[in-house]
Amino acid sequence: MATDSSYRLGLDFEIPLASKTMRVKLDTESRAIAIVGPSGAGKSTILRVLAGVERRARGLVTFCGQRWQGDDGPIVPPWLRRVGWVPQEILLFPHLTVRDNLGYAGPSAAAVEETARLLQITELLERRPRRLSGGERQRVALGRALLAEPKLLLLDEPFSALDRPLRAELARVVGEWCAERGVPLVLVSHDEADAEVLAEQRWHLSDGKLVRE
Repeated sequence: MATDSSYRLGLDFEIPLASKTMRVKLDTESRAIAIVGPSGAGKSTILRVLAGVERRARGLVTFCGQRWQGDDGPIVPPWLRRVGWVPQEILLFPHLTVRDNLGYAGPSAAAVEETARLLQITELLERRPRRLSGGERQRVALGRALLAEPKLLLLDEPFSALDRPLRAELARVVGEWCAERGVPLVLVSHDEADAEVLAEQRWHLSDGKLVRE
């Protein structure tokens, strides 16, 4: 995937963690980056800051020339950022079917059907979340994020519950989906294969510091 200055992402903030302060400084024009590092390093916290739901961070967050956060101004709320976020804790609406979960943001019925086909969950459309496996729930959450027409896609271990062949296939599908629509993505994953398929740039987080590899 080619780079484009219009996809510029800038992070320059600090945030307290359990035993240290994490210092995050990143400036990239890449449309697909992976953040890797040991468990507990704070990778998911970075995605929470980007999603606009983590308010402990102090510093600057910019995306596509828009300031989302700064110490001397208001924080852009999550619903105005148009971020598609797939956290590790899959939160589906338990009273809705898979079809209705996918359609929650108001996409067309055809778009729901197409996304279900891409993620291989067509046969699950009339089920409710309690009847889904962990991997199936991950795919529904991913589909819901794609159907929200995001300006930025945030993926936190999005394929961890899938077997290896399906994991590789869906990583390829998501990468192609983002490339075709010009949607940049930030991936957090412990899996090297995920980063290899989806990311053109890698950053490593360890000991409270984020460094480009």
